[in-house]
Amino acid sequence: MKNNLLIFSGNANKKLTVDICKYLGRELGDANVDTFSDGEIRVKINENVRGHDVFVVQPTSDPANQNLMELLIMIDALRRASADRITAVLPYFGYARQDRKDQPRVPITAKLVANLLTTAGANRVLTIDLHAGQIQGFFDIPLDHLFAFKTFADYITKKLKLHDGRDLVLVSPDVGGIKTARAYAKFLGAGLAIVDKRRVDDKHAEAMHIMGDVKNKYAIIVDDMVATAGSLVEAVEAIKKAGAKDVYATITHPVLCGPAIERIKKSQIKELVVTDTIPIPKDKMLKNIKVLSVAPLLGEAIKRIHEKESISVLFSQ
Repeated sequence: MKNNLLIFSGNANKKLTVDICKYLGRELGDANVDTFSDGEIRVKINENVRGHDVFVVQPTSDPANQNLMELLIMIDALRRASADRITAVLPYFGYARQDRKDQPRVPITAKLVANLLTTAGANRVLTIDLHAGQIQGFFDIPLDHLFAFKTFADYITKKLKLHDGRDLVLVSPDVGGIKTARAYAKFLGAGLAIVDKRRVDDKHAEAMHIMGDVKNKYAIIVDDMVATAGSLVEAVEAIKKAGAKDVYATITHPVLCGPAIERIKKSQIKELVVTDTIPIPKDKMLKNIKVLSVAPLLGEAIKRIHEKESISVLFSQ
Protein backbone atom coordinates (compact mmCIF):
# COMPACT_ATOMS: atom_id res chain seq x y z
CA MET A 1 0.00 0.00 0.00
CA LYS A 2 1.05 3.57 -0.58
CA ASN A 3 2.60 5.27 2.41
CA ASN A 4 0.05 8.10 2.54
CA LEU A 5 -2.59 5.96 4.26
CA LEU A 6 -3.32 7.02 7.85
CA ILE A 7 -5.83 5.53 10.30
CA PHE A 8 -7.03 7.39 13.40
CA SER A 9 -9.39 6.40 16.20
CA GLY A 10 -11.69 8.15 18.59
CA ASN A 11 -12.38 6.71 22.04
CA ALA A 12 -15.51 4.72 21.15
CA ASN A 13 -13.78 1.50 20.05
CA LYS A 14 -10.01 1.88 19.96
CA LYS A 15 -9.41 -1.89 20.18
CA LEU A 16 -11.23 -2.44 16.90
CA THR A 17 -9.13 0.28 15.26
CA VAL A 18 -5.93 -1.32 16.56
CA ASP A 19 -7.06 -4.68 15.15
CA ILE A 20 -7.75 -3.03 11.78
CA CYS A 21 -4.26 -1.53 11.82
CA LYS A 22 -2.76 -4.95 12.63
CA TYR A 23 -4.64 -6.46 9.68
CA LEU A 24 -3.21 -3.78 7.38
CA GLY A 25 0.25 -3.79 8.93
CA ARG A 26 -0.01 -0.10 9.82
CA GLU A 27 0.57 1.97 12.94
CA LEU A 28 -2.37 3.71 14.58
CA GLY A 29 -2.36 7.44 13.83
CA ASP A 30 -1.09 9.69 16.63
CA ALA A 31 -3.82 11.93 18.03
CA ASN A 32 -5.01 13.15 21.41
CA VAL A 33 -8.77 12.91 21.89
CA ASP A 34 -9.87 13.92 25.38
CA THR A 35 -11.81 16.68 27.13
CA PHE A 36 -11.20 20.08 28.60
CA SER A 37 -12.00 20.60 32.29
CA ASP A 38 -15.50 21.84 31.39
CA GLY A 39 -16.30 18.69 29.40
CA GLU A 40 -15.76 20.07 25.90
CA ILE A 41 -13.95 17.72 23.55
CA ARG A 42 -10.32 18.46 22.77
CA VAL A 43 -8.60 17.02 19.68
CA LYS A 44 -4.98 17.38 18.59
CA ILE A 45 -3.57 15.55 15.57
CA ASN A 46 0.09 14.90 16.41
CA GLU A 47 1.43 14.04 12.96
CA ASN A 48 1.46 15.46 9.47
CA VAL A 49 -1.67 14.59 7.46
CA ARG A 50 -1.27 17.05 4.59
CA GLY A 51 -2.12 15.32 1.33
CA HIS A 52 -2.78 11.98 3.05
CA ASP A 53 -5.67 9.53 2.64
CA VAL A 54 -7.13 9.47 6.18
CA PHE A 55 -9.62 7.06 7.78
CA VAL A 56 -11.24 7.84 11.14
CA VAL A 57 -12.77 4.83 12.92
CA GLN A 58 -15.49 5.75 15.41
CA PRO A 59 -18.82 3.98 16.02
CA THR A 60 -21.46 6.39 17.31
CA SER A 61 -22.62 4.05 20.05
CA ASP A 62 -23.33 4.82 23.71
CA PRO A 63 -22.60 7.53 24.72
CA ALA A 64 -23.87 8.45 21.26
CA ASN A 65 -23.63 12.22 21.56
CA GLN A 66 -20.10 12.16 22.95
CA ASN A 67 -18.86 9.73 20.31
CA LEU A 68 -20.56 11.59 17.48
CA MET A 69 -19.03 14.90 18.56
CA GLU A 70 -15.58 13.30 18.84
CA LEU A 71 -15.93 12.07 15.26
CA LEU A 72 -17.11 15.44 13.93
CA ILE A 73 -14.33 17.35 15.69
CA MET A 74 -11.66 14.90 14.51
CA ILE A 75 -12.90 15.26 10.93
CA ASP A 76 -12.81 19.05 11.26
CA ALA A 77 -9.26 18.94 12.63
CA LEU A 78 -8.09 16.72 9.77
CA ARG A 79 -9.78 18.88 7.15
CA ARG A 80 -8.13 22.01 8.54
CA ALA A 81 -4.80 20.15 8.52
CA SER A 82 -5.20 19.67 4.73
CA ALA A 83 -5.82 15.91 4.59
CA ASP A 84 -6.40 14.94 0.96
CA ARG A 85 -9.40 12.68 1.65
CA ILE A 86 -11.20 11.88 4.91
CA THR A 87 -13.26 8.71 5.24
CA ALA A 88 -15.49 8.41 8.30
CA VAL A 89 -15.58 4.74 9.29
CA LEU A 90 -18.68 4.11 11.42
CA PRO A 91 -18.82 0.39 12.25
CA TYR A 92 -22.11 1.25 13.98
CA PHE A 93 -24.16 4.19 12.66
CA GLY A 94 -26.05 5.70 15.60
CA TYR A 95 -29.41 7.48 15.27
CA ALA A 96 -30.20 5.14 12.37
CA ARG A 97 -33.57 4.15 13.84
CA GLN A 98 -34.85 7.72 13.39
CA ASP A 99 -34.88 7.44 9.61
CA ARG A 100 -38.41 8.68 8.80
CA LYS A 101 -41.34 10.62 10.22
CA ASP A 102 -43.48 7.83 11.60
CA GLN A 103 -45.55 10.28 13.68
CA PRO A 104 -46.13 14.04 13.68
CA ARG A 105 -43.47 16.52 14.81
CA VAL A 106 -40.50 14.16 15.06
CA PRO A 107 -37.06 14.61 13.46
CA ILE A 108 -35.31 12.51 10.85
CA THR A 109 -32.10 12.34 12.85
CA ALA A 110 -30.32 9.90 10.54
CA LYS A 111 -30.46 12.57 7.83
CA LEU A 112 -29.23 15.22 10.28
CA VAL A 113 -26.21 13.07 11.18
CA ALA A 114 -25.48 12.55 7.47
CA ASN A 115 -25.51 16.32 6.98
CA LEU A 116 -23.26 16.88 10.00
CA LEU A 117 -20.65 14.39 8.75
CA THR A 118 -20.59 16.04 5.33
CA THR A 119 -20.43 19.57 6.75
CA ALA A 120 -17.59 18.59 9.10
CA GLY A 121 -15.53 17.58 6.09
CA ALA A 122 -15.96 13.85 5.50
CA ASN A 123 -15.44 12.91 1.84
CA ARG A 124 -16.63 9.34 2.21
CA VAL A 125 -18.41 7.08 4.70
CA LEU A 126 -17.82 3.39 5.42
CA THR A 127 -20.29 1.51 7.63
CA ILE A 128 -21.67 -1.95 8.43
CA ASP A 129 -25.28 -3.18 8.47
CA LEU A 130 -27.30 0.02 8.49
CA HIS A 131 -30.60 -0.29 10.32
CA ALA A 132 -32.35 0.85 7.14
CA GLY A 133 -30.81 0.66 3.70
CA GLN A 134 -32.41 3.91 2.55
CA ILE A 135 -30.08 5.86 4.86
CA GLN A 136 -27.50 5.52 2.07
CA GLY A 137 -29.61 8.01 0.14
CA PHE A 138 -29.30 10.60 2.92
CA PHE A 139 -25.66 11.20 1.94
CA ASP A 140 -24.45 13.39 -0.91
CA ILE A 141 -21.00 11.81 -0.61
CA PRO A 142 -20.06 8.19 -1.42
CA LEU A 143 -21.11 5.62 1.18
CA ASP A 144 -19.90 2.03 1.24
CA HIS A 145 -22.30 -0.27 3.05
CA LEU A 146 -20.74 -3.52 4.24
CA PHE A 147 -22.51 -6.57 5.66
CA ALA A 148 -21.39 -8.92 8.43
CA PHE A 149 -23.20 -11.72 6.58
CA LYS A 150 -20.17 -13.79 5.59
CA THR A 151 -18.55 -13.40 9.02
CA PHE A 152 -21.62 -14.97 10.62
CA ALA A 153 -22.09 -17.57 7.88
CA ASP A 154 -18.53 -18.84 8.33
CA TYR A 155 -19.05 -19.13 12.08
CA ILE A 156 -22.34 -20.99 11.67
CA THR A 157 -20.83 -23.58 9.33
CA LYS A 158 -17.33 -23.95 10.80
CA LYS A 159 -17.81 -23.42 14.54
CA LEU A 160 -21.38 -24.38 15.29
CA LYS A 161 -21.15 -27.16 12.69
CA LEU A 162 -24.75 -26.62 11.65
CA HIS A 163 -24.14 -27.84 8.10
CA ASP A 164 -27.30 -29.76 7.32
CA GLY A 165 -29.82 -27.39 5.73
CA ARG A 166 -32.62 -29.83 6.52
CA ASP A 167 -32.14 -29.21 10.24
CA LEU A 168 -31.48 -25.47 9.99
CA VAL A 169 -33.87 -22.54 9.63
CA LEU A 170 -33.03 -18.85 9.42
CA VAL A 171 -35.52 -16.59 11.17
CA SER A 172 -36.23 -12.92 10.53
CA PRO A 173 -37.51 -11.22 13.71
CA ASP A 174 -39.77 -8.97 11.61
CA VAL A 175 -40.86 -8.33 8.03
CA GLY A 176 -38.09 -5.74 7.53
CA GLY A 177 -35.35 -8.33 7.96
CA ILE A 178 -36.61 -10.84 5.39
CA LYS A 179 -34.02 -9.91 2.75
CA THR A 180 -31.07 -10.56 5.05
CA ALA A 181 -32.53 -13.78 6.46
CA ARG A 182 -33.24 -15.02 2.93
CA ALA A 183 -29.60 -14.37 1.96
CA TYR A 184 -28.40 -16.46 4.92
CA ALA A 185 -30.89 -19.22 4.11
CA LYS A 186 -29.84 -19.34 0.46
CA PHE A 187 -26.13 -19.42 1.31
CA LEU A 188 -26.58 -22.17 3.91
CA GLY A 189 -29.20 -24.14 1.99
CA ALA A 190 -31.57 -23.79 4.93
CA GLY A 191 -35.23 -22.97 5.52
CA LEU A 192 -36.69 -19.53 6.15
CA ALA A 193 -39.17 -18.33 8.77
CA ILE A 194 -40.52 -14.98 9.96
CA VAL A 195 -41.71 -13.86 13.38
CA ASP A 196 -44.95 -11.92 13.07
CA LYS A 197 -44.71 -9.39 15.88
CA ARG A 198 -46.68 -6.39 17.00
CA ARG A 199 -44.78 -3.47 18.59
CA VAL A 200 -46.50 -2.14 21.72
CA ASP A 201 -44.22 0.91 22.04
CA ASP A 202 -40.56 1.83 21.42
CA LYS A 203 -39.43 -0.47 24.27
CA HIS A 204 -41.78 -3.43 24.01
CA ALA A 205 -42.78 -5.84 21.25
CA GLU A 206 -45.17 -8.77 21.44
CA ALA A 207 -44.38 -11.81 19.29
CA MET A 208 -47.52 -13.19 17.65
CA HIS A 209 -46.78 -16.33 15.65
CA ILE A 210 -44.20 -17.96 13.38
CA MET A 211 -44.59 -18.05 9.61
CA GLY A 212 -42.56 -21.02 8.46
CA ASP A 213 -41.52 -24.42 9.81
CA VAL A 214 -39.17 -24.42 12.82
CA LYS A 215 -40.27 -27.65 14.50
CA ASN A 216 -37.36 -29.96 15.40
CA LYS A 217 -34.90 -27.58 13.75
CA TYR A 218 -32.01 -25.39 14.85
CA ALA A 219 -33.27 -21.83 14.48
CA ILE A 220 -30.97 -18.86 13.92
CA ILE A 221 -32.42 -15.38 14.34
CA VAL A 222 -30.81 -12.78 12.07
CA ASP A 223 -30.94 -9.04 12.86
CA ASP A 224 -28.85 -5.87 12.62
CA MET A 225 -28.94 -4.80 16.28
CA VAL A 226 -30.01 -5.85 19.75
CA ALA A 227 -30.86 -2.95 22.07
CA THR A 228 -33.08 -3.79 25.05
CA ALA A 229 -33.46 -7.39 23.76
CA GLY A 230 -37.24 -7.28 24.16
CA SER A 231 -37.94 -8.29 20.56
CA LEU A 232 -35.18 -10.89 20.63
CA VAL A 233 -36.41 -12.63 23.78
CA GLU A 234 -40.02 -12.60 22.56
CA ALA A 235 -38.89 -14.17 19.28
CA VAL A 236 -36.83 -16.82 21.07
CA GLU A 237 -39.79 -17.82 23.25
CA ALA A 238 -42.15 -17.95 20.27
CA ILE A 239 -39.72 -20.11 18.27
CA LYS A 240 -39.19 -22.50 21.19
CA LYS A 241 -42.95 -22.82 21.66
CA ALA A 242 -43.19 -23.70 17.97
CA GLY A 243 -40.95 -26.71 18.61
CA ALA A 244 -37.42 -25.63 17.67
CA LYS A 245 -34.55 -27.69 19.11
CA ASP A 246 -32.27 -24.75 19.91
CA VAL A 247 -32.38 -21.04 19.12
CA TYR A 248 -29.31 -19.03 18.20
CA ALA A 249 -29.07 -15.38 17.17
CA THR A 250 -26.56 -13.63 14.90
CA ILE A 251 -26.86 -9.87 15.47
CA THR A 252 -24.31 -7.38 14.17
CA HIS A 253 -24.48 -4.52 16.67
CA PRO A 254 -24.59 -5.39 20.43
CA VAL A 255 -26.14 -2.17 21.74
CA LEU A 256 -27.31 -4.08 24.85
CA CYS A 257 -28.88 -1.24 26.81
CA GLY A 258 -31.38 -1.13 29.68
CA PRO A 259 -32.62 -4.57 30.76
CA ALA A 260 -31.00 -6.40 27.83
CA ILE A 261 -28.53 -8.52 29.80
CA GLU A 262 -31.09 -9.62 32.40
CA ARG A 263 -33.53 -10.55 29.64
CA ILE A 264 -30.90 -12.59 27.79
CA LYS A 265 -29.91 -14.34 31.03
CA LYS A 266 -33.49 -15.47 31.60
CA SER A 267 -34.18 -16.43 27.98
CA GLN A 268 -33.82 -19.81 26.29
CA ILE A 269 -31.33 -18.53 23.71
CA LYS A 270 -28.52 -21.04 23.15
CA GLU A 271 -25.98 -18.52 21.91
CA LEU A 272 -25.99 -14.84 20.95
CA VAL A 273 -23.36 -14.19 18.29
CA VAL A 274 -22.45 -10.53 17.75
CA THR A 275 -19.57 -8.52 16.27
CA ASP A 276 -17.15 -6.02 17.79
CA THR A 277 -18.62 -2.96 16.03
CA ILE A 278 -19.57 -1.90 19.56
CA PRO A 279 -17.36 -2.92 22.52
CA ILE A 280 -19.15 -4.94 25.20
CA PRO A 281 -18.17 -4.05 28.81
CA LYS A 282 -16.88 -6.98 30.87
CA ASP A 283 -19.84 -6.75 33.25
CA LYS A 284 -22.20 -7.39 30.32
CA MET A 285 -20.38 -10.40 28.89
CA LEU A 286 -22.29 -13.64 29.36
CA LYS A 287 -21.12 -17.21 28.71
CA ASN A 288 -23.53 -17.54 25.82
CA ILE A 289 -22.41 -14.33 24.07
CA LYS A 290 -19.83 -14.85 21.32
CA VAL A 291 -18.06 -11.86 19.74
CA LEU A 292 -16.70 -12.07 16.19
CA SER A 293 -14.32 -9.45 14.82
CA VAL A 294 -15.12 -7.31 11.78
CA ALA A 295 -11.55 -5.93 11.71
CA PRO A 296 -10.60 -8.05 8.66
CA LEU A 297 -13.76 -6.91 6.83
CA LEU A 298 -13.16 -3.23 7.56
CA GLY A 299 -9.42 -3.55 7.00
CA GLU A 300 -9.91 -5.08 3.57
CA ALA A 301 -12.45 -2.39 2.67
CA ILE A 302 -10.05 0.37 3.75
CA LYS A 303 -7.25 -1.23 1.72
CA ARG A 304 -9.41 -1.46 -1.39
CA ILE A 305 -10.76 2.10 -1.04
CA HIS A 306 -7.23 3.44 -0.58
CA GLU A 307 -5.91 1.53 -3.60
CA LYS A 308 -8.96 2.49 -5.69
CA GLU A 309 -10.08 -1.12 -6.09
CA SER A 310 -13.62 -2.48 -6.15
CA ILE A 311 -15.12 -3.46 -2.81
CA SER A 312 -18.35 -4.90 -4.22
CA VAL A 313 -17.20 -8.40 -3.30
CA LEU A 314 -17.22 -7.32 0.35
CA PHE A 315 -20.69 -5.84 0.60
CA SER A 316 -22.57 -8.27 -1.61
CA GLN A 317 -25.07 -10.56 0.08
